[in-house]
Amino acid sequence: MKQKYTIAGALVLLIAVLAIMSWDLFFKIENQTGNQYEYNLDKLKQVDTNMLCYKENIDVEVPGKKIRGLAVDKDDNIYVTTENNVIIYNNKGEQTATFTTSQTANCISIGPDATIYVGFKDHIETYNPAGELIAKWDTINSSAYITSIAVDETSVFLADAGNKVVQQFNHKGQLINQIGKKDKEKGIPGLFIPSPYFDVLIGRDGELWAINSGRHAFEAYDKQGNLKSTWKRTSMELDGFSGCCNPSHVAMLSDGSFVTSEKGIERVKIVYANGDLKCVVAKPDQFVEGTTGLDLAVDSKDRILVLDPEKGMVRIFEII
Repeated sequence: MKQKYTIAGALVLLIAVLAIMSWDLFFKIENQTGNQYEYNLDKLKQVDTNMLCYKENIDVEVPGKKIRGLAVDKDDNIYVTTENNVIIYNNKGEQTATFTTSQTANCISIGPDATIYVGFKDHIETYNPAGELIAKWDTINSSAYITSIAVDETSVFLADAGNKVVQQFNHKGQLINQIGKKDKEKGIPGLFIPSPYFDVLIGRDGELWAINSGRHAFEAYDKQGNLKSTWKRTSMELDGFSGCCNPSHVAMLSDGSFVTSEKGIERVKIVYANGDLKCVVAKPDQFVEGTTGLDLAVDSKDRILVLDPEKGMVRIFEII
Protein backbone atom coordinates (compact mmCIF):
# COMPACT_ATOMS: atom_id res chain seq x y z
CA MET A 1 0.00 0.00 0.00
CA LYS A 2 2.81 2.38 0.94
CA GLN A 3 4.45 1.75 -2.43
CA LYS A 4 1.21 2.71 -4.26
CA TYR A 5 1.07 6.04 -2.41
CA THR A 6 4.71 6.71 -3.26
CA ILE A 7 4.10 6.05 -6.97
CA ALA A 8 0.94 8.18 -6.95
CA GLY A 9 2.78 11.04 -5.26
CA ALA A 10 5.59 10.87 -7.80
CA LEU A 11 3.11 11.01 -10.68
CA VAL A 12 1.39 14.07 -9.20
CA LEU A 13 4.76 15.79 -8.79
CA LEU A 14 5.74 14.95 -12.38
CA ILE A 15 2.45 16.35 -13.73
CA ALA A 16 2.96 19.55 -11.73
CA VAL A 17 6.51 20.01 -13.10
CA LEU A 18 5.32 19.44 -16.68
CA ALA A 19 2.50 21.96 -16.18
CA ILE A 20 4.96 24.62 -14.95
CA MET A 21 7.32 23.95 -17.85
CA SER A 22 4.47 24.16 -20.35
CA TRP A 23 3.30 27.48 -18.92
CA ASP A 24 6.80 28.91 -19.07
CA LEU A 25 7.41 27.62 -22.60
CA PHE A 26 4.11 28.32 -24.34
CA PHE A 27 2.42 31.12 -22.42
CA LYS A 28 5.06 33.22 -20.71
CA ILE A 29 7.15 33.67 -23.85
CA GLU A 30 4.10 34.78 -25.84
CA ASN A 31 3.60 37.70 -23.48
CA GLN A 32 7.22 38.86 -23.72
CA THR A 33 8.13 41.60 -26.20
CA GLY A 34 11.32 41.66 -28.24
CA ASN A 35 13.86 38.94 -28.84
CA GLN A 36 14.79 37.37 -25.50
CA TYR A 37 17.88 35.81 -27.10
CA GLU A 38 19.20 39.10 -28.49
CA TYR A 39 22.40 40.23 -26.74
CA ASN A 40 22.14 43.89 -25.82
CA LEU A 41 25.46 45.63 -26.58
CA ASP A 42 24.39 49.03 -25.22
CA LYS A 43 25.88 48.41 -21.77
CA LEU A 44 29.06 47.00 -23.26
CA LYS A 45 29.50 50.17 -25.30
CA GLN A 46 29.42 52.39 -22.23
CA VAL A 47 32.84 53.58 -21.07
CA ASP A 48 33.65 55.47 -17.88
CA THR A 49 35.19 58.81 -18.87
CA ASN A 50 37.82 58.25 -16.17
CA MET A 51 39.20 55.49 -18.42
CA LEU A 52 40.06 57.97 -21.18
CA CYS A 53 43.77 58.75 -21.51
CA TYR A 54 43.83 60.42 -24.94
CA LYS A 55 41.88 63.25 -26.55
CA GLU A 56 41.19 63.95 -30.21
CA ASN A 57 43.20 66.94 -31.36
CA ILE A 58 43.44 66.98 -35.17
CA ASP A 59 41.13 65.66 -37.89
CA VAL A 60 42.61 65.25 -41.36
CA GLU A 61 40.04 65.12 -44.14
CA VAL A 62 40.83 62.43 -46.72
CA PRO A 63 39.24 62.83 -50.17
CA GLY A 64 38.18 59.87 -52.26
CA LYS A 65 36.68 56.44 -51.74
CA LYS A 66 37.94 53.09 -50.42
CA ILE A 67 40.08 54.60 -47.66
CA ARG A 68 41.87 51.55 -46.27
CA GLY A 69 45.56 51.82 -45.38
CA LEU A 70 47.43 54.06 -42.93
CA ALA A 71 51.13 54.43 -42.12
CA VAL A 72 53.58 56.91 -40.57
CA ASP A 73 57.26 57.31 -41.47
CA LYS A 74 60.19 58.21 -39.22
CA ASP A 75 59.56 61.94 -39.84
CA ASP A 76 55.90 61.57 -38.83
CA ASN A 77 54.60 62.05 -42.37
CA ILE A 78 51.22 60.36 -42.79
CA TYR A 79 50.39 58.02 -45.68
CA VAL A 80 46.83 57.02 -46.59
CA THR A 81 45.69 54.68 -49.36
CA THR A 82 42.50 55.52 -51.22
CA GLU A 83 41.00 54.37 -54.51
CA ASN A 84 44.06 54.06 -56.82
CA ASN A 85 45.97 56.69 -54.83
CA VAL A 86 48.38 57.23 -51.97
CA ILE A 87 48.01 60.61 -50.27
CA ILE A 88 50.82 61.99 -48.11
CA TYR A 89 50.39 64.56 -45.30
CA ASN A 90 52.88 66.21 -42.96
CA ASN A 91 52.61 65.86 -39.19
CA LYS A 92 50.18 68.78 -39.05
CA GLY A 93 47.79 67.05 -41.40
CA GLU A 94 48.59 69.23 -44.41
CA GLN A 95 48.67 67.40 -47.75
CA THR A 96 52.12 67.46 -49.32
CA ALA A 97 51.98 64.90 -52.13
CA THR A 98 49.97 62.21 -53.86
CA PHE A 99 50.70 59.47 -56.37
CA THR A 100 48.67 56.97 -58.33
CA THR A 101 48.76 53.20 -57.85
CA SER A 102 47.74 50.48 -60.29
CA GLN A 103 44.88 49.29 -58.07
CA THR A 104 43.16 50.13 -54.81
CA ALA A 105 45.49 49.12 -51.99
CA ASN A 106 44.55 47.34 -48.77
CA CYS A 107 47.53 48.45 -46.69
CA ILE A 108 50.77 50.39 -46.65
CA SER A 109 54.04 50.51 -44.72
CA ILE A 110 57.22 52.60 -44.86
CA GLY A 111 60.59 50.87 -44.66
CA PRO A 112 63.64 52.07 -42.68
CA ASP A 113 65.14 53.40 -45.92
CA ALA A 114 61.91 55.33 -46.78
CA THR A 115 60.80 52.80 -49.40
CA ILE A 116 57.01 52.74 -49.58
CA TYR A 117 55.46 49.25 -49.56
CA VAL A 118 51.90 49.16 -50.87
CA GLY A 119 49.86 46.01 -50.38
CA PHE A 120 47.21 44.87 -52.84
CA LYS A 121 45.10 41.73 -52.61
CA ASP A 122 47.73 39.28 -53.89
CA HIS A 123 50.99 41.22 -54.34
CA ILE A 124 53.19 44.12 -53.23
CA GLU A 125 54.40 47.17 -55.11
CA THR A 126 57.29 49.34 -53.91
CA TYR A 127 57.69 53.08 -54.51
CA ASN A 128 60.38 55.63 -53.75
CA PRO A 129 59.61 58.76 -51.66
CA ALA A 130 58.76 60.65 -54.88
CA GLY A 131 55.99 58.16 -55.64
CA GLU A 132 57.81 56.49 -58.52
CA LEU A 133 57.30 52.74 -58.94
CA ILE A 134 60.39 50.73 -58.02
CA ALA A 135 59.11 47.18 -58.44
CA LYS A 136 55.99 45.08 -58.71
CA TRP A 137 56.43 41.79 -56.85
CA ASP A 138 55.12 38.50 -58.14
CA THR A 139 51.61 37.43 -57.23
CA ILE A 140 51.64 35.12 -54.18
CA ASN A 141 48.81 32.84 -55.34
CA SER A 142 45.08 32.98 -56.10
CA SER A 143 44.15 32.50 -52.41
CA ALA A 144 46.21 35.42 -51.12
CA TYR A 145 44.56 38.35 -49.35
CA ILE A 146 47.14 40.78 -47.95
CA THR A 147 45.82 42.88 -45.07
CA SER A 148 48.92 44.29 -43.36
CA ILE A 149 52.65 44.90 -43.90
CA ALA A 150 55.50 45.14 -41.39
CA VAL A 151 59.03 46.00 -42.50
CA ASP A 152 62.41 45.89 -40.76
CA GLU A 153 66.03 46.07 -41.92
CA THR A 154 66.06 42.55 -43.40
CA SER A 155 62.50 41.39 -44.05
CA VAL A 156 59.06 42.34 -45.26
CA PHE A 157 56.24 40.53 -43.45
CA LEU A 158 52.84 40.27 -45.09
CA ALA A 159 49.71 39.30 -43.17
CA ASP A 160 48.00 36.98 -45.65
CA ALA A 161 44.43 36.43 -44.46
CA GLY A 162 43.63 34.25 -47.46
CA ASN A 163 46.37 31.70 -46.85
CA LYS A 164 46.28 32.26 -43.05
CA VAL A 165 50.04 32.74 -42.73
CA VAL A 166 52.56 35.54 -42.45
CA GLN A 167 54.55 35.61 -45.69
CA GLN A 168 58.17 36.62 -45.03
CA PHE A 169 60.08 38.16 -47.95
CA ASN A 170 63.44 39.84 -48.31
CA HIS A 171 63.53 43.38 -49.65
CA LYS A 172 63.94 42.11 -53.21
CA GLY A 173 60.60 40.31 -53.08
CA GLN A 174 61.95 36.78 -52.65
CA LEU A 175 59.97 34.50 -50.33
CA ILE A 176 61.98 33.41 -47.27
CA ASN A 177 59.51 31.75 -44.94
CA GLN A 178 55.85 31.28 -43.99
CA ILE A 179 55.18 31.99 -40.33
CA GLY A 180 52.24 30.95 -38.16
CA LYS A 181 51.35 27.58 -39.66
CA LYS A 182 49.99 25.03 -37.21
CA ASP A 183 52.83 22.98 -35.70
CA LYS A 184 52.11 20.91 -32.59
CA GLU A 185 55.77 20.09 -32.00
CA LYS A 186 56.67 23.80 -31.89
CA GLY A 187 53.55 24.72 -29.90
CA ILE A 188 52.08 26.83 -32.70
CA PRO A 189 48.26 26.62 -32.67
CA GLY A 190 47.83 27.94 -36.21
CA LEU A 191 46.30 31.21 -37.33
CA PHE A 192 42.50 31.28 -37.21
CA ILE A 193 41.50 34.13 -39.54
CA PRO A 194 37.81 33.80 -40.55
CA SER A 195 37.64 37.26 -42.15
CA PRO A 196 40.11 39.72 -43.73
CA TYR A 197 41.16 41.33 -40.45
CA PHE A 198 44.72 40.23 -39.74
CA ASP A 199 47.46 42.58 -38.56
CA VAL A 200 51.23 42.33 -38.04
CA LEU A 201 53.83 44.64 -36.54
CA ILE A 202 57.48 44.68 -35.45
CA GLY A 203 58.04 44.83 -31.68
CA ARG A 204 60.64 46.83 -29.77
CA ASP A 205 63.04 43.86 -29.62
CA GLY A 206 62.69 43.06 -33.32
CA GLU A 207 60.14 40.30 -32.83
CA LEU A 208 57.22 39.85 -35.19
CA TRP A 209 53.77 40.20 -33.63
CA ALA A 210 50.96 38.47 -35.51
CA ILE A 211 47.39 39.02 -34.35
CA ASN A 212 45.50 35.72 -34.33
CA SER A 213 42.24 37.65 -34.53
CA GLY A 214 39.89 34.66 -34.63
CA ARG A 215 41.35 33.50 -31.32
CA HIS A 216 41.69 37.06 -29.87
CA ALA A 217 45.38 36.26 -29.39
CA PHE A 218 48.70 38.09 -29.81
CA GLU A 219 51.60 35.88 -30.95
CA ALA A 220 55.27 36.88 -31.02
CA TYR A 221 57.67 35.07 -33.41
CA ASP A 222 61.37 35.28 -34.12
CA LYS A 223 62.72 35.62 -37.65
CA GLN A 224 62.89 31.84 -38.04
CA GLY A 225 59.18 31.49 -37.32
CA ASN A 226 59.53 30.12 -33.77
CA LEU A 227 56.79 31.13 -31.36
CA LYS A 228 58.38 33.16 -28.54
CA SER A 229 55.35 34.17 -26.49
CA THR A 230 51.58 34.52 -26.72
CA TRP A 231 48.62 35.86 -24.78
CA LYS A 232 44.92 36.23 -25.42
CA ARG A 233 41.92 38.01 -23.93
CA THR A 234 38.49 36.71 -24.90
CA SER A 235 35.74 38.70 -23.22
CA MET A 236 32.72 40.84 -24.09
CA GLU A 237 33.88 43.36 -21.49
CA LEU A 238 36.19 46.32 -22.03
CA ASP A 239 39.28 44.40 -20.92
CA GLY A 240 39.02 41.81 -23.68
CA PHE A 241 38.17 41.12 -27.31
CA SER A 242 35.20 39.28 -28.74
CA GLY A 243 33.40 38.37 -31.95
CA CYS A 244 35.00 37.82 -35.31
CA CYS A 245 37.73 38.99 -35.62
CA ASN A 246 39.29 41.23 -32.98
CA PRO A 247 41.36 43.19 -32.52
CA SER A 248 41.05 44.19 -36.14
CA HIS A 249 44.10 46.49 -36.12
CA VAL A 250 47.04 47.13 -33.82
CA ALA A 251 49.96 49.52 -33.35
CA MET A 252 52.65 49.88 -30.68
CA LEU A 253 53.57 52.78 -28.40
CA SER A 254 57.16 53.57 -27.42
CA ASP A 255 56.76 51.78 -24.06
CA GLY A 256 55.75 48.52 -25.76
CA SER A 257 52.03 48.86 -25.04
CA PHE A 258 49.61 47.92 -27.80
CA VAL A 259 47.03 50.22 -29.31
CA THR A 260 44.06 48.19 -30.55
CA SER A 261 40.92 48.86 -32.55
CA GLU A 262 37.84 46.68 -32.82
CA LYS A 263 34.81 46.13 -34.98
CA GLY A 264 31.37 45.16 -33.70
CA ILE A 265 32.03 47.32 -30.64
CA GLU A 266 33.78 50.26 -32.28
CA ARG A 267 36.48 51.45 -29.91
CA VAL A 268 40.22 52.10 -29.59
CA LYS A 269 42.09 51.24 -26.39
CA ILE A 270 45.56 50.61 -25.01
CA VAL A 271 46.66 47.35 -23.41
CA TYR A 272 49.94 46.63 -21.67
CA ALA A 273 52.46 44.25 -23.22
CA ASN A 274 50.95 41.37 -21.22
CA GLY A 275 47.41 42.14 -22.41
CA ASP A 276 46.06 43.88 -19.32
CA LEU A 277 43.86 46.88 -20.04
CA LYS A 278 45.52 50.26 -19.56
CA CYS A 279 43.04 52.87 -20.79
CA VAL A 280 40.73 53.98 -23.59
CA VAL A 281 41.62 56.21 -26.53
CA ALA A 282 38.21 56.48 -28.23
CA LYS A 283 34.78 55.30 -27.09
CA PRO A 284 32.15 53.59 -29.29
CA ASP A 285 29.97 56.71 -29.34
CA GLN A 286 32.79 58.56 -31.11
CA PHE A 287 32.28 56.40 -34.21
CA VAL A 288 29.42 55.80 -36.61
CA GLU A 289 27.79 52.52 -35.64
CA GLY A 290 28.98 49.70 -37.88
CA THR A 291 32.33 51.32 -38.72
CA THR A 292 35.06 48.84 -39.68
CA GLY A 293 38.62 49.21 -40.93
CA LEU A 294 39.92 51.43 -38.11
CA ASP A 295 43.56 51.14 -39.14
CA LEU A 296 46.09 52.51 -36.64
CA ALA A 297 49.50 54.14 -36.53
CA VAL A 298 51.68 55.71 -33.84
CA ASP A 299 54.14 58.55 -34.51
CA SER A 300 57.39 59.49 -32.75
CA LYS A 301 55.51 61.56 -30.15
CA ASP A 302 53.20 58.64 -29.29
CA ARG A 303 50.28 60.36 -30.94
CA ILE A 304 47.73 57.77 -32.02
CA LEU A 305 46.37 58.04 -35.56
CA VAL A 306 43.06 56.35 -36.35
CA LEU A 307 41.86 55.89 -39.92
CA ASP A 308 38.09 56.37 -39.96
CA PRO A 309 36.76 55.26 -43.38
CA GLU A 310 33.16 56.05 -42.48
CA LYS A 311 33.91 59.70 -41.69
CA GLY A 312 36.60 59.94 -44.39
CA MET A 313 39.41 61.18 -42.16
CA VAL A 314 42.50 60.43 -40.15
CA ARG A 315 41.77 61.28 -36.53
CA ILE A 316 44.81 62.17 -34.42
CA PHE A 317 44.68 61.63 -30.65
CA GLU A 318 47.14 63.05 -28.12
CA ILE A 319 47.74 61.99 -24.55
CA ILE A 320 45.71 63.90 -21.95
